[in-house]
Amino acid sequence: MRKKVSIIGAGNVGATAAHWIASKELADVVLVDIAEGIPQGKALDLLQAMPIEKRDSRVTGSNDYDATANSDIVVITAGIPRKPGMSRDDLLNTNYKIMQEVVGKVTAASPNAILIVVSNPLDAMAQAAFKISGFNRERVIGMAGVLDSARFRTFIADELNVSVENVTAFVLGGHGDTMVPLARYSTVAGIPITELIAPDRLKQLIDRTANGGAEIVKHLKTGSAYYAPSAATAEMIEAI
Repeated sequence: MRKKVSIIGAGNVGATAAHWIASKELADVVLVDIAEGIPQGKALDLLQAMPIEKRDSRVTGSNDYDATANSDIVVITAGIPRKPGMSRDDLLNTNYKIMQEVVGKVTAASPNAILIVVSNPLDAMAQAAFKISGFNRERVIGMAGVLDSARFRTFIADELNVSVENVTAFVLGGHGDTMVPLARYSTVAGIPITELIAPDRLKQLIDRTANGGAEIVKHLKTGSAYYAPSAATAEMIEAI
Protein backbone atom coordinates (compact mmCIF):
# COMPACT_ATOMS: atom_id res chain seq x y z
CA MET A 1 0.00 0.00 0.00
CA ARG A 2 1.30 3.45 -0.93
CA LYS A 3 2.43 5.67 1.93
CA LYS A 4 0.91 9.11 2.41
CA VAL A 5 2.66 12.19 3.74
CA SER A 6 0.76 15.42 4.30
CA ILE A 7 2.58 18.72 4.58
CA ILE A 8 0.87 21.61 6.33
CA GLY A 9 2.16 24.88 4.93
CA ALA A 10 2.95 25.29 1.23
CA GLY A 11 5.61 27.95 1.67
CA ASN A 12 9.28 27.51 0.84
CA VAL A 13 9.97 24.77 3.39
CA GLY A 14 6.75 22.86 2.79
CA ALA A 15 6.88 22.97 -1.00
CA THR A 16 10.57 22.10 -1.14
CA ALA A 17 10.03 19.21 1.29
CA ALA A 18 7.26 17.97 -1.01
CA HIS A 19 9.74 18.06 -3.89
CA TRP A 20 12.36 16.05 -1.99
CA ILE A 21 9.79 13.46 -0.86
CA ALA A 22 8.22 13.05 -4.28
CA SER A 23 11.55 12.95 -6.14
CA LYS A 24 12.77 10.22 -3.79
CA GLU A 25 9.43 8.42 -4.26
CA LEU A 26 9.07 8.08 -0.50
CA ALA A 27 5.30 8.59 -0.49
CA ASP A 28 2.36 10.30 -2.12
CA VAL A 29 2.22 13.90 -0.95
CA VAL A 30 -0.62 16.22 0.03
CA LEU A 31 0.17 19.92 0.35
CA VAL A 32 -2.23 21.96 2.49
CA ASP A 33 -2.27 25.71 2.98
CA ILE A 34 -4.85 28.37 3.86
CA ALA A 35 -3.90 30.42 0.77
CA GLU A 36 -6.34 29.61 -2.01
CA GLY A 37 -4.64 28.19 -5.09
CA ILE A 38 -1.08 28.07 -3.69
CA PRO A 39 -1.00 24.39 -2.65
CA GLN A 40 -2.96 23.38 -5.73
CA GLY A 41 -0.62 25.21 -8.09
CA LYS A 42 2.60 24.02 -6.46
CA ALA A 43 1.31 20.45 -6.26
CA LEU A 44 0.38 20.44 -9.95
CA ASP A 45 3.79 21.85 -10.87
CA LEU A 46 5.52 19.12 -8.84
CA LEU A 47 3.27 16.42 -10.28
CA GLN A 48 4.27 17.47 -13.79
CA ALA A 49 7.94 17.15 -12.81
CA MET A 50 7.57 13.48 -11.89
CA PRO A 51 7.75 12.14 -15.49
CA ILE A 52 10.98 14.10 -15.98
CA GLU A 53 12.43 12.60 -12.80
CA LYS A 54 11.02 9.17 -13.72
CA ARG A 55 9.06 8.94 -10.50
CA ASP A 56 5.49 7.83 -9.89
CA SER A 57 4.72 9.88 -6.77
CA ARG A 58 1.31 11.52 -6.62
CA VAL A 59 1.19 15.12 -5.44
CA THR A 60 -2.03 16.96 -4.65
CA GLY A 61 -2.84 20.33 -3.11
CA SER A 62 -5.78 21.45 -1.01
CA ASN A 63 -7.12 24.05 1.40
CA ASP A 64 -9.12 21.36 3.19
CA TYR A 65 -7.70 19.21 5.99
CA ASP A 66 -9.97 16.37 4.88
CA ALA A 67 -7.45 15.78 2.10
CA THR A 68 -4.90 14.75 4.75
CA ALA A 69 -7.07 11.93 6.11
CA ASN A 70 -5.26 8.71 7.00
CA SER A 71 -1.78 10.14 6.52
CA ASP A 72 1.13 8.02 7.72
CA ILE A 73 3.18 11.13 8.48
CA VAL A 74 2.14 14.78 8.84
CA VAL A 75 4.82 17.44 8.47
CA ILE A 76 3.98 20.78 10.06
CA THR A 77 5.78 23.74 8.51
CA ALA A 78 3.01 26.31 8.95
CA GLY A 79 3.95 29.57 10.64
CA ILE A 80 5.59 32.90 10.02
CA PRO A 81 9.31 32.82 9.12
CA ARG A 82 12.10 34.77 10.79
CA LYS A 83 13.31 38.11 9.52
CA PRO A 84 16.69 39.76 10.19
CA GLY A 85 17.12 40.66 13.85
CA MET A 86 14.47 38.19 15.02
CA SER A 87 15.20 35.16 17.16
CA ARG A 88 13.24 31.94 16.87
CA ASP A 89 11.56 32.82 20.18
CA ASP A 90 10.15 36.01 18.67
CA LEU A 91 7.82 33.79 16.65
CA LEU A 92 6.42 32.00 19.69
CA ASN A 93 3.03 33.64 20.25
CA THR A 94 1.93 33.76 16.63
CA ASN A 95 3.14 30.30 15.69
CA TYR A 96 1.73 28.72 18.85
CA LYS A 97 -1.76 29.85 17.84
CA ILE A 98 -1.21 28.41 14.38
CA MET A 99 0.08 25.16 15.91
CA GLN A 100 -3.03 24.81 18.09
CA GLU A 101 -5.31 24.98 15.05
CA VAL A 102 -3.17 22.78 12.81
CA VAL A 103 -2.55 19.98 15.29
CA GLY A 104 -6.20 19.81 16.24
CA LYS A 105 -7.23 19.35 12.62
CA VAL A 106 -4.52 16.93 11.50
CA THR A 107 -4.91 14.64 14.50
CA ALA A 108 -8.66 14.46 13.90
CA ALA A 109 -8.05 13.52 10.25
CA SER A 110 -5.09 11.18 10.90
CA PRO A 111 -5.24 9.87 14.48
CA ASN A 112 -2.54 7.26 13.80
CA ALA A 113 -0.04 9.53 12.08
CA ILE A 114 3.47 10.50 13.15
CA LEU A 115 3.97 14.27 13.44
CA ILE A 116 7.18 15.95 12.30
CA VAL A 117 7.33 19.54 13.51
CA VAL A 118 9.42 22.03 11.52
CA SER A 119 7.84 25.34 12.60
CA ASN A 120 9.91 27.68 14.78
CA PRO A 121 10.69 28.09 17.59
CA LEU A 122 11.20 24.38 17.03
CA ASP A 123 11.63 23.16 20.59
CA ALA A 124 8.57 24.99 21.87
CA MET A 125 6.44 24.05 18.86
CA ALA A 126 7.34 20.36 19.14
CA GLN A 127 6.40 20.42 22.81
CA ALA A 128 3.16 22.21 21.97
CA ALA A 129 2.30 19.64 19.29
CA PHE A 130 2.99 16.85 21.78
CA LYS A 131 0.70 18.36 24.41
CA ILE A 132 -2.09 19.35 22.01
CA SER A 133 -2.13 16.04 20.12
CA GLY A 134 -2.09 13.77 23.15
CA PHE A 135 0.07 11.40 21.09
CA ASN A 136 2.76 9.20 22.59
CA ARG A 137 6.14 10.93 22.61
CA GLU A 138 7.59 8.69 19.91
CA ARG A 139 4.95 9.98 17.46
CA VAL A 140 5.88 13.67 17.75
CA ILE A 141 9.33 14.54 16.43
CA GLY A 142 11.04 17.89 16.01
CA MET A 143 13.22 18.46 12.95
CA ALA A 144 16.48 19.80 14.39
CA GLY A 145 19.30 17.29 14.88
CA VAL A 146 19.52 16.23 11.23
CA LEU A 147 19.70 19.85 10.06
CA ASP A 148 22.14 21.04 12.71
CA SER A 149 24.38 18.00 12.15
CA ALA A 150 24.37 18.71 8.41
CA ARG A 151 25.39 22.32 9.02
CA PHE A 152 28.20 21.19 11.33
CA ARG A 153 29.39 18.67 8.72
CA THR A 154 29.35 21.37 6.05
CA PHE A 155 31.50 23.76 8.07
CA ILE A 156 33.98 21.01 9.04
CA ALA A 157 34.34 19.86 5.43
CA ASP A 158 34.84 23.43 4.25
CA GLU A 159 37.41 24.13 6.97
CA LEU A 160 39.50 21.06 6.15
CA ASN A 161 38.85 21.10 2.40
CA VAL A 162 37.56 17.54 2.36
CA SER A 163 34.48 15.86 0.95
CA VAL A 164 31.43 16.20 3.17
CA GLU A 165 30.92 12.47 2.58
CA ASN A 166 34.03 11.80 4.69
CA VAL A 167 32.71 13.84 7.61
CA THR A 168 30.63 12.37 10.41
CA ALA A 169 29.26 14.89 12.89
CA PHE A 170 26.60 14.81 15.58
CA VAL A 171 24.60 17.64 17.13
CA LEU A 172 22.15 16.90 19.94
CA GLY A 173 19.90 19.02 22.12
CA GLY A 174 17.80 22.01 21.18
CA HIS A 175 17.60 23.87 17.89
CA GLY A 176 19.62 27.03 18.49
CA ASP A 177 21.86 28.19 21.32
CA THR A 178 21.10 25.11 23.42
CA MET A 179 22.40 22.64 20.84
CA VAL A 180 25.23 20.34 21.87
CA PRO A 181 27.74 19.47 19.10
CA LEU A 182 29.60 16.29 20.00
CA ALA A 183 33.04 17.34 18.78
CA ARG A 184 34.87 14.36 20.29
CA TYR A 185 32.58 11.98 18.39
CA SER A 186 32.72 13.91 15.12
CA THR A 187 35.29 12.60 12.66
CA VAL A 188 36.88 13.00 9.25
CA ALA A 189 37.67 9.59 7.74
CA GLY A 190 37.57 8.21 11.27
CA ILE A 191 39.90 10.82 12.79
CA PRO A 192 38.34 12.95 15.56
CA ILE A 193 38.05 16.59 14.52
CA THR A 194 39.58 17.56 17.87
CA GLU A 195 42.85 16.23 16.44
CA LEU A 196 42.48 18.15 13.19
CA ILE A 197 41.11 21.55 14.18
CA ALA A 198 42.55 23.88 16.84
CA PRO A 199 40.25 24.40 19.86
CA ASP A 200 39.66 28.12 19.22
CA ARG A 201 38.82 27.51 15.58
CA LEU A 202 36.59 24.58 16.46
CA LYS A 203 34.65 26.81 18.85
CA GLN A 204 34.09 29.24 15.98
CA LEU A 205 32.68 26.44 13.83
CA ILE A 206 30.41 25.32 16.66
CA ASP A 207 29.17 28.89 17.17
CA ARG A 208 28.54 29.22 13.44
CA THR A 209 26.54 26.00 13.52
CA ALA A 210 24.43 27.27 16.41
CA ASN A 211 23.73 30.44 14.45
CA GLY A 212 23.45 28.74 11.07
CA GLY A 213 19.84 29.71 10.55
CA ALA A 214 20.39 33.33 11.54
CA GLU A 215 23.28 33.62 9.08
CA ILE A 216 20.98 32.61 6.23
CA VAL A 217 18.20 34.93 7.42
CA LYS A 218 20.71 37.80 7.39
CA HIS A 219 21.55 37.09 3.76
CA LEU A 220 17.99 36.53 2.56
CA LYS A 221 16.51 39.47 4.53
CA THR A 222 12.92 38.48 3.74
CA GLY A 223 12.86 34.83 4.75
CA SER A 224 14.71 31.92 6.29
CA ALA A 225 16.43 28.69 5.23
CA TYR A 226 14.41 26.12 3.35
CA TYR A 227 16.58 23.87 1.14
CA ALA A 228 18.46 22.22 4.02
CA PRO A 229 15.51 22.10 6.46
CA SER A 230 13.32 20.45 3.84
CA ALA A 231 16.07 17.98 2.89
CA ALA A 232 16.48 17.12 6.59
CA THR A 233 12.73 16.55 6.83
CA ALA A 234 12.80 14.19 3.85
CA GLU A 235 15.70 12.25 5.39
CA MET A 236 13.69 11.81 8.59
CA ILE A 237 10.71 10.54 6.60
CA GLU A 238 12.95 8.11 4.73
CA ALA A 239 14.30 6.79 8.05
CA ILE A 240 10.78 6.35 9.48
